[in-house]
Order: sequence, then C-alpha cells, then structure tokens
Amino acid sequence: MSYTLNNKIKELVPYEPISGTYKIRLDANECPENLPDDIRRQIDSVMQKIDYNRYPDPLAEKLVNSFAEFYDIKPGLVTAGNGSDELIFLIESAFLEKGDKMLVVSPDFSMYGFYSSICEVECASFVKDDNLDIDVDALIEKLRRENIKLLLFSNPCNPTGRGVTADDVRRLVNSTNALVILDEAYMDFWDQSLLSEVESYDNLIIFRTASKAVGCAALRLGFAVANPVISRAIKAVKSPYNVNSISQAVGEVIYKNKEYLHKRKITIVNNREKLYNELTAIEKTQSDFKVYQSVANFVFVKTGRAAEIWEFLKQKSIVVRLMGGYLRITAGTEYEVSQTVSALKEYLGVIE
Repeated sequence: MSYTLNNKIKELVPYEPISGTYKIRLDANECPENLPDDIRRQIDSVMQKIDYNRYPDPLAEKLVNSFAEFYDIKPGLVTAGNGSDELIFLIESAFLEKGDKMLVVSPDFSMYGFYSSICEVECASFVKDDNLDIDVDALIEKLRRENIKLLLFSNPCNPTGRGVTADDVRRLVNSTNALVILDEAYMDFWDQSLLSEVESYDNLIIFRTASKAVGCAALRLGFAVANPVISRAIKAVKSPYNVNSISQAVGEVIYKNKEYLHKRKITIVNNREKLYNELTAIEKTQSDFKVYQSVANFVFVKTGRAAEIWEFLKQKSIVVRLMGGYLRITAGTEYEVSQTVSALKEYLGVIE
C-alpha cells in the first residue's frame, strides 16, 4: 500500500516569486524605501525586551491598539493576522459551510479563489467590464440570483489599480445578506475607505495590511476589522499564537510613527502619478499600449508586447510583474520611475 495525494493538491506547485538580484524591483507592490534610522533605533530598543522563551500575546493587544489608534477605530473591532493571506484562508474555511458558494470578481487577487479550492468551497466569478471596473448593479443582481454566502474583492483592486467609491460599496453591502469581505490593502493610497463605519454593518469585514503603504512586508502583518460579533468569531477560530512576538513589537512601533507614514504615503502617491503621467504620454505614441488610471501604488498596462517588454526590462535589471497581456508596474522611488520609463521608451522607440 502507498499513500496518494488527493486531487485538490496533487497537481499544485509551490509559489515561486521571481528570483535573482535586480537593481530595480517593481514587481511586488512593496514600499520602495526601507525604514529610516530613527525608527530602526526604536525597533532595536523594543527588540531587546522580547521574551524569546515565551509564546506571543494571543490577541496582539499592543499591536492592535497601535493599529487602531493610527486609523482612529476601536481596538475591539480588530483581529491581527499573520498576513492577510492567513485571514483570507481562515475566514473562507470557518465562515462557509459545505454547499455554500462564494463569489470573487475578475480580474482580482488570485489567492481568493485559490484558497476556496483548498477549502473545497464553490467559487463563482463576476467579470469586470472592458475598463476593468465593477458594474455594482449587476454584481448585486448576481449575489441575489445565485444565493452567494460570501463576496470577496479588493478595493482598490490588485492588479488593476481601479477603485469602487465608498457610496457604491455601501450600496453593495446594504443590498445583500452575504458576508462581504472588502480587502483594503491599497486603500491607504485613496480616500474611499469604509473602515471608520465598519461597526454599522452586520455583514462586513475589512482587511488592512502592513505590507504596502506601511512598508513592512517583512513582518507579514494583516488585520481584519469588523463588528464585535464577527470579530469575536474570527478570534475564536484563529490559531492561538498566530502573530509572532517580533512582528507584534515592531508593528506596534511602526504604527506609532504617524507623521512619517503619512509623509511617505504622499511621496508614493506622487511617484505613482508621475509614473502614470509618463506612461500615458507613451500611450499616445503606441497603438497597442493602454494605461489604466490607478488609485493604488502601481499602474496597470495592457499591451500585446507585454512578455517582450518584461524580458527587455529584466535585461536592464528592472523587474515588473507580467500578467498575461498586462504589466503591473509598482511606483518605486522617483529615480526608479525615471529609469523604468526611460527603458520602456527605449524598447518602444519613443523619442525623448
């Protein structure tokens, strides 16, 4: 007798991000700059106080308090997670039962649907329009018609950078009995969040992350924000010590540096606008080059030459994300944006 993997995992391959060393990395939507020395000294100080022989705080109370103060919300509404990925998988597996059906939109973050397959939950897809926007009325109708139990989508969207206004999201949440998970990983770069009013809804969970505007992808910190009933359920089903002591301690420090985080966010948005403006100037010279306006920290481009451009940039030691016939380009530093745009112009034959 021999053991055989089951059908849902036997063909899976591990996630393998692009490897190698490159001068400019604009492929993962990370913050382009590391933490400054003064904040690193604050981190060094708290690291000296960690009891490495003890389990971490199961509720990450100091971290949660720092996060809640930063966003001016109640700490009791917040659950800390080991990255948003843990929270996605946790909620899909715990809040859905056998026979339930969830809904994602397309295109969107691919891991939403991936985790549903591992949870053995049926996952339907709602396709966006030609401009990669969500028709909210059509989405509401699909939710009702197909008896959807959970809707999960990112706003602003990864990978398109497009956004749904707060008014439209309110209308959506109020029009369904389904649990709505609103992934606001990139909302720090926009102003249409529902975070401050999440307690008003009995069917809404909002995700936030420390990996983008907060600039701490290395910590793997995600947060679920919801009303007290839902928050209690999330805390009840999560692993007891899911966020390690180092991430808790460092995250607490980071969120207390409000002025720094605010200024850096403005810088990233300015660099995104510079990238967008430069790319739209290129678009005017190319018949096969469409640029989508973004409210995130990256710009999405559609072109039939995506693979060729991606390879050319890589040869220049510049890495962006290749997604079929699209390129997703993170807004890096001003220098990185300038170098990337210059390389694109070189490949496309655009005269400066």
